[in-house]
Amino acid sequence: MLTFLRRMLFSTAGKLIALGLLIVIAVAFALGDITNLSGGGTPAGGALVEVGGKKVTEAELRQRLKTAFERARQQQPTLDMTQFVNAGGFDQVLEQIVNGLALETFARDNDMAVAKAAVDGEIASIPAFQGLDGKFSQATFNQILAREGITADQLRADIARETLAQWLIGPTIGATQVPSQFALPYASLLLEQRRGAVGFIPASAIAPGAAPIDAELQGFYRRNGNRYTLPERRVVRYAVVRPEQFAETAKATDAEIAEAYRKNAANYAAATRRQLAQVIVADQNAANALAAKVKAGTGLAAAAQAIGLKAQVIDNADKAAFARANNAAIADAAFAAAPGAVVGPIKGPIAWHVVKVEKVEQVAGKSLEQVRGELAAEITKRKEAELMANLRSRIDTGLADNATFDEAVADAKLTATTSAPLFADGRTTQDAAAQPDPLLAQIAQGGFALEQGQDPQLIPLGEDGSFALIKTERVFTAAPRPIAEVRDSVTKDFIADRQQQGARKVAAAVLADVNKGVPIADALKKTGLALPPVQPLDARRGQLAQMGAQLPAPVRLMFSMAAKKATLTESPNGEGYWVVWLDEIKSGNAAGNAQLIAQTRGQLGQSLGAEYVEQFAAAVRRAVKVKRDEAAIARLKATLSGQAGN
Repeated sequence: MLTFLRRMLFSTAGKLIALGLLIVIAVAFALGDITNLSGGGTPAGGALVEVGGKKVTEAELRQRLKTAFERARQQQPTLDMTQFVNAGGFDQVLEQIVNGLALETFARDNDMAVAKAAVDGEIASIPAFQGLDGKFSQATFNQILAREGITADQLRADIARETLAQWLIGPTIGATQVPSQFALPYASLLLEQRRGAVGFIPASAIAPGAAPIDAELQGFYRRNGNRYTLPERRVVRYAVVRPEQFAETAKATDAEIAEAYRKNAANYAAATRRQLAQVIVADQNAANALAAKVKAGTGLAAAAQAIGLKAQVIDNADKAAFARANNAAIADAAFAAAPGAVVGPIKGPIAWHVVKVEKVEQVAGKSLEQVRGELAAEITKRKEAELMANLRSRIDTGLADNATFDEAVADAKLTATTSAPLFADGRTTQDAAAQPDPLLAQIAQGGFALEQGQDPQLIPLGEDGSFALIKTERVFTAAPRPIAEVRDSVTKDFIADRQQQGARKVAAAVLADVNKGVPIADALKKTGLALPPVQPLDARRGQLAQMGAQLPAPVRLMFSMAAKKATLTESPNGEGYWVVWLDEIKSGNAAGNAQLIAQTRGQLGQSLGAEYVEQFAAAVRRAVKVKRDEAAIARLKATLSGQAGN
């Protein structure tokens, strides 16, 4: 069941439905997923899709595809656009756009509208638009919009569209009520038990044969070019800004240290620290009994626990704060008492207080010289952060005014570095064992998010406020390596493939014998190969979901077969073939298993709600009249998948 929700997850609207408007917009903006699907006038280049009068151009679809692709590549750094498109990314993104516009059109046709004040409120709450004080910053807002190349009206339109989609779909998602009798057969299916056996024919059991000749290697190389393709690499220019670069300028002066000491003199003066334990009791008589018990030697915590209460322990108690939390009389008594003394009961704001002075410590004061190093480090760190923030703001302003990378570097007096060609994870070699430099890993992630020729960008590098100015200098597209460079690998793969094909022929012969009634162990013995012994299979259908990806392929296959039949399947990584024999199917019965039925009802309810959403979206698309230029869509998809002209 392919649900509308799953397909929507690439889009801002989809995540908004799943996580709520505030979180989605904030995250989406951080990822650059704010696009212009305004539909005003006729977009340049004609429309690939028209939804209720709104047009989606090729440029707009390319931009949304780029954003979704970059998000997917964060999870799979070696992914390229061809793989993304061939895996269904193109179709998913296009459907997201169509569904989003269709829902918006349907909502407006039915007189639904989002108030401007509500949209502005959402914008003001987006963290990306907030200044250092945590409040909305108009300057930051303007800078980010300028950098992303969109207007405030376009952003408001996106937020309004997504809000309308949420209003329409939200109630439908919640349609999760499923009757118990409806869930019973599905719950019973989870208890179904299957028994059989599996035999394995490893490729290593097949003789490797003669060394391949050149023509065989050339043909294998052409047929399997993707195996020997060097992934996309990028050369990135970057300039790093770290706190230590300001260490000399940010050094604390004697005057600054003295001023910091003066302002915080109370922190360095001699003081008395007290540890207090307190119990608050509603009844005076109970408070009197508690105090008497503690004065007789019982610990306050134990005495309180005996009457169902808990003692509150206050370390480094401050008299003023203690008085605010209780009252002045209680604070005066507690801070006048000797160590070990029990104070109270004393009437507080709403109950009676019993306080024990657990410990009193005299803390010596600290002179300026004693804390000079501590104050100097704090002042230097603060000044470094301020200088770094000011420099970042200056660079950001310059970029907003169309400064080039070189101009920004020169103005900030930074040192620019040009990387070696980097893979998406920051490595400079294909050696899987090589660990990328942590800095280059972050530089590569930023560089792969930019296109060659795109304006330079600032990216964060760490929690200390470090950042880098980057620009993608050159893109080396993915391309097969010359066979001369990979001949050893091609030879090895050719022989492994020959053995795998041999294993398949043997497995097919075993399969034929088993389906004619030959016991699987005898059929394997008949091959004359040294094969692993037959393994029994015994599992319930519910294990398929519980084990997920850890479930062995033969067990999963067994639950798609008919009894008294055999079939074969390839093992992962070309290791050989399994022949699976299903001997028995034992039906399950969940009647009386209330817990399993309830669990199944919940799972079915979620699927049913999502299915309702999908059907609703399909009905909306029909109602608003979606028009698609299938030929133009197919051409763009072929271009992006590398199949144009093939």
